[in-house]
Amino acid sequence: MDEEYDVIVLGTGLTECILSGIMSVNGKKVLHMDRNPYYGGESSSITPLEELYKRFTLPDSPPESMGRGRDWNVDLIPKFLMANGQLVKMLLYTEVTRYLDFKVVEGSFVYKGTKIFKVPSTETEALASNLMGMFEKRRFRKFLVFVANFDENDPKTFEGVDPKTTTMRDVYKKFDLGQDVIDFTGHALALYRTDEYLDHACLDTINRIKLYSESLARYGKSPYLYPLYGLGELPQGFARLSAIYGGTYMLNKPVDEIVMEGGRVIGVKSEGELARCKQLICDPSYIPDRVRKAGQVIRVICILSHPIKNTNDANSCQIIIPQNQVNRNSDIYVCMISYAHNVAAQGKYIAIVSTTVETSSPETEIEPALELLEPIDQKFVAISDLYEPTDDGTESQIFASRSYDATTHFETTCNDIKDIYKRMTGSDFDFENMKRKQNDVFGEDEQ
Repeated sequence: MDEEYDVIVLGTGLTECILSGIMSVNGKKVLHMDRNPYYGGESSSITPLEELYKRFTLPDSPPESMGRGRDWNVDLIPKFLMANGQLVKMLLYTEVTRYLDFKVVEGSFVYKGTKIFKVPSTETEALASNLMGMFEKRRFRKFLVFVANFDENDPKTFEGVDPKTTTMRDVYKKFDLGQDVIDFTGHALALYRTDEYLDHACLDTINRIKLYSESLARYGKSPYLYPLYGLGELPQGFARLSAIYGGTYMLNKPVDEIVMEGGRVIGVKSEGELARCKQLICDPSYIPDRVRKAGQVIRVICILSHPIKNTNDANSCQIIIPQNQVNRNSDIYVCMISYAHNVAAQGKYIAIVSTTVETSSPETEIEPALELLEPIDQKFVAISDLYEPTDDGTESQIFASRSYDATTHFETTCNDIKDIYKRMTGSDFDFENMKRKQNDVFGEDEQ
């Protein structure tokens, strides 16, 4: 403890572990502490199942029908990885992929008028899909071809659309797409949670649809990946990376005080010792006076003994309920994984419903999603406050991450990581900076 570090990191959530890994690879001396006895903070996977029952203060212990407690690894925050997204790129550049195994999620579904439909993943599926009529399909195909060919640096591909000024609403009009197709494109392909994007310049939406189709092209069933043994494996993988490059880890370490001098952080006190630092990274729970509440998310973990109806018995899937379909402002998501991912006992499924809270009775808001999952063996309800930093760290050199939002993938988390990196180092985030610098020691070469 009693040393001088370049960076001290508090909390072992995914954002903190990735930043700690990058800083260590770049030669910084890092001390990483967590008050909890386990990795992952808010984004951990809970095992055994008994621990989940305790955490949600359920009076009973799990029934025998749930199988062995240690066969369960239940994520507190449900997310998938976009196959061609930023987190996969981070995993590849740092070679953290060698500590993890991934499976492709079997399908993505979208809710329309109380039913769920598969989001078409190939042209053949699109033509056979019941989501749209015959003529609509042709127009939609034209739109997809336009998006695929669109290159913001080549005006020949614009077809009269200006990426910086034409709104997405106008692009949909140009291709004469109906409301259902707009819902499905904006929410199941571009993965927006609300409809605000319709009046923004179209470039971001076009890039999001490209990311979806490029991710889909990699594996074919869906654009999403999920790690065996749960998302808690991700922060641990990056923590290993940091440790290989000399990072020091301390779990179960209380943080008594963040020590300031002249408005800047100079260290962290724990159990009577002071570790000094030049910069501090932490999650919002360590600095309640430097963050503000920016909303709430409800997440309901549901244990099932059956796959979800109308998903072709998939052992993993995502369902998106666009806000328009249920008269809301933001979408409801369902992420489902199962025993096939080593996160549940044989024959069991875990479906996690999540959305941004909009009313004073959040549980009523997610009823349309819960209806799709019936019968449910056991529910665990969590309503979490979302926090964002009020201090950009320039003066204090304290850099806080944002809470994990209701999106079902890690793109916003990666944007937060890139943003913190830029504020800490003064230079733009570059994936090249994440590459391992030398041949690994510790016998990792052979793997």
